[in-house]
Amino acid sequence: MRCFKQVLDFYINSSIHVALAVLSLSWITLLEFDIPYDKEVLFFIFFASVTGYNFVKYFGLAKYHHRRLANWLKWIQIFFLISFFGLCYYAFNLRYKTLLYIAGFGIITFLYAIPFLPKRLFIDKKQNLRGISGLKIYVIALVWAGVTVFIPLINNDFQIDFDVVITALQRFMFVMVLMFPFEIRDMQFDHLKLSTIPQQIGIKKTKLIGVLLLVGFFLLEFLKDNINSERIVILIIITGITLLFLVFSQEYYKKYYTSFWVEGIPILWLLLLLF
Repeated sequence: MRCFKQVLDFYINSSIHVALAVLSLSWITLLEFDIPYDKEVLFFIFFASVTGYNFVKYFGLAKYHHRRLANWLKWIQIFFLISFFGLCYYAFNLRYKTLLYIAGFGIITFLYAIPFLPKRLFIDKKQNLRGISGLKIYVIALVWAGVTVFIPLINNDFQIDFDVVITALQRFMFVMVLMFPFEIRDMQFDHLKLSTIPQQIGIKKTKLIGVLLLVGFFLLEFLKDNINSERIVILIIITGITLLFLVFSQEYYKKYYTSFWVEGIPILWLLLLLF
């Protein structure tokens, strides 16, 4: 049992789970627009997600405690290095214009972790986008929506039409709702000046906003030119499951509720579409 927990913790802490969630949403985009499986872009997105998330999470920790890193963090560093090489390998197989868009999202990720702005804008001395009051959830939702919707389509020369824009808006709203259980959980740890949505308006109102976003997320599907009845049924299931996880979110739940179950909803969505 202890061995299983250690493996599960490494799976979560090394960002494999979240990277699979990002990959799943990207694959869902390909399926929605009837584009064949694109190994290069999906594997790139997976390795880029592992690299980006681990860079953001562990940059400061590795920088200041390099000589006395815990064994688990050393293994994550090794996995980070492997993922970086995987990122570089698959990047060479992508279209030039795709790389230009990826560079933009890469810069946002870099600025999210690296100090670069005046201290007066921040809740602490980190001076990065992550420290700007109230900005975190919107940055994450924007990057996820951009990477999982536009990157797979651009790499396949798909025209950006009205349906694509609607899908990107849906993805932005969906990711925001997925973030709410994390922000509720972290209320006990977050600095008050971070001004997360639960801190500003409370848990009940945050859940209410999440419900409204999910309603909008679902109803936007009917504005599309290409509506598929089977996908509508799956969308109802995913919306319902996400709603339940949002409603039952609590401040003192263990990390697995959010970091495994909530973050696994996009993976379930993909599996339902595939099988």
